[in-house]
This record gives sequence, C-alpha cells and structure tokens, in this order.
Amino acid sequence: MSEETVSHEGIVTQINENDIQVKIIQESACASCHAKGACTVVDQAEKYLTVPRPAGREIHLFQKVNVVMKVGQGNTAAVLAYLVPIVVLLAVLFICLGLGLSEGLSALLGIAALIPYYSILYLRRDKLKKRFDCHIE
Repeated sequence: MSEETVSHEGIVTQINENDIQVKIIQESACASCHAKGACTVVDQAEKYLTVPRPAGREIHLFQKVNVVMKVGQGNTAAVLAYLVPIVVLLAVLFICLGLGLSEGLSALLGIAALIPYYSILYLRRDKLKKRFDCHIE
C-alpha cells in the first residue's frame, strides 16, 4: 500500500554537489481567482526548499520540477512548527499565572520558553532533514 503524497511545482534556483534549492510559490485560494486583479486580498509567498540532488538525472538552473513529500511528513512538520510551540507557550503562561505572576511577566516567560524549543530544533536540524524525505519527481 503506497502512502499519499503532496506535490508542489517549483523552479530550481541553486545547484550544489549533493542537493538543489527549489523556489516554490505558495498561493492562497484567492490567488488563483479570476478576479484577483481587482482584489487586494491576494496572498502569495515564496518558499525555498533544499532537496537531495537526484542521481542519474540532469537538472538545470531555472528548470521547473515537482517536489514530492509524503502527507504524513507534512503533518509531522506542522505539529513541530505550530502545535508544540503553542502548547509550550500556553503551558508556561498558565503555570506562571497560577503561581501569581503578572500577566505581562507570564507572557514574556511563555515567549522565552520557546527559545530552548527552537534551539533544540535547530541543533537537531540534520536529523530532521533525514526524517523529512522531500525528493524531485
């Protein structure tokens, strides 16, 4: 049974010996609307991904490619990027408020508690890169 995948079209912006960098244009639903020229709500962002260079395949700068990732890996990335930090922030906030600290100080301590979390993610980035298997289709 094969696992579901998510695919995004991107453009190769940089080629290294072992990996390539791909620029993906991320659009909101309204960005593809036929009335987007008359609307100021259009939301579009550029994301850059570094993916392993495919063996035995010729890749050129500015070539259009499809970057593929398993759906489960995307969910895990969302949990690490959004869910865990908000849980840490709220837990520290409510603990500090329960201890009788002021709201401002509790909020600052909640935000400060994210520094170790993101530091750990940064230090483990090589292991996380291996876990999230993006590849060129």
